[in-house]
Amino acid sequence: MPRYLSLVKLDEKATPAEGPSPELMQRMGELIEEITKAGVMLDTAGLTPSAQGTRVHWEGGQISVTDGPFTESKEVVGGYAIMQCKDKAEALEWTKRFLKVHEEFWTVTCEVREIAEG
Repeated sequence: MPRYLSLVKLDEKATPAEGPSPELMQRMGELIEEITKAGVMLDTAGLTPSAQGTRVHWEGGQISVTDGPFTESKEVVGGYAIMQCKDKAEALEWTKRFLKVHEEFWTVTCEVREIAEG
């Protein structure tokens, strides 16, 4: 079965300073448990804020290193999930369910892509 990567992108400026609510974390935990028991979830995690990240860029034969935060970015990758699904439609259904556990004030986008094998 193919594997899919869901990149969770969010607008850090629009997220609560205190992070996700306990209710959101509970709903997310319940969904992750369901996805895992269904044999779909292979790995998932949230990421630290972009202010704690570093970008390494290659251009014109030169490496540049930039510490966060990255002011030119509206959306940043806030987490990921790797799922093994029968097809992309199934991966999209699980992703939609993940998005729906968030409160309405969140702005979250998931980019779902099949992982290229061999």
